[in-house]
Amino acid sequence: MIFAALGALVLALLAFERRALRGRTAFVVSLAAAAGAVVAALRGAWLGAALLAAAAFWLSPPVRWPRRAPPAVPMSLAEARATLGVGEGAGVEEIEAAYRRLMRRVHPDMGGAPGLASQLNLARRRLLEDR
Repeated sequence: MIFAALGALVLALLAFERRALRGRTAFVVSLAAAAGAVVAALRGAWLGAALLAAAAFWLSPPVRWPRRAPPAVPMSLAEARATLGVGEGAGVEEIEAAYRRLMRRVHPDMGGAPGLASQLNLARRRLLEDR
């Protein structure tokens, strides 16, 4: 019984420091909590099993499926200029400023679309490699 209490204490401490758990450590801790939930359920301790299952779910790292990048479609200089909204005589500083300004609006982390961000990246890369 004392080991169960110590385990619950460790899980509680880890639960409050979820940000400190990353990668394999988070996976191992959530797997241990899930195993503990199964053992507790088999013994008939339903409340403990429910708490451990909730802890396992909460501590588990998010599943991230790898994204495949769309095939790079060649972009003309005119399309790249139109995408970034710069003129023909735009210098490197102007291109970078337009890219940063637009990227703040369409970046996926800020609620924008990944497709628009990739178009901006492609346009910037096309204009800068032409220099």
